[in-house]
Amino acid sequence: MQEASFSGLLRTIMWVIAFYYIFKFLARIFLPVLVKKAVEKAGENFQRQQQYSQGNTWQNTTRKNNDEIIIDTTNAKNPRETKKVGEYVDYEEID
Repeated sequence: MQEASFSGLLRTIMWVIAFYYIFKFLARIFLPVLVKKAVEKAGENFQRQQQYSQGNTWQNTTRKNNDEIIIDTTNAKNPRETKKVGEYVDYEEID
């Protein structure tokens, strides 16, 4: 069975502090680069979705005559009515 020593405890604390500062230093260097790449990728995905939705809308638009444009609105969202459940009842507490 081994016994814990004071010097072993100090050495462990020193290693923890060293790893903390190394991690902090590396995070300052690499974290902005990683965040920048993530933002760029999100922007690209957004642009791709915008192009897809614009292309999809354009495909659903058909021309019959030179003056008339018909747009297919099968994917349009209709507002839903909220269900009315009961009435509001005001009450007073009885002592």
